[in-house]
Amino acid sequence: MDIFQAMAEHGHEQLIFNYDKTTGLRMIVAVHDTTLGPGLGGMRNWRYESEDAAIEDALRLSRGMTYKNAFAGIDFGGSKCVIYNDPDGKSDLLLRA
Repeated sequence: MDIFQAMAEHGHEQLIFNYDKTTGLRMIVAVHDTTLGPGLGGMRNWRYESEDAAIEDALRLSRGMTYKNAFAGIDFGGSKCVIYNDPDGKSDLLLRA
């Protein structure tokens, strides 16, 4: 996957990767558009087949949040966080990370 091309196709502004060594947390935050205000979106904890699948989902979901927030008439752009882990393997440490 060409990440920069994927971001450019739909006008994404940022893609942020985070890894927590202690818990094994792997997180991707996608910011689509902040024209109307800071990015607003939720978090998805999912068992993705691959890192590319997690990236594609974060980009798709953040774009959807841009439109949802605009349709709601609120001054926020779109963003979304995906947690790329086994959702059944939640631990207290992981949830606090």
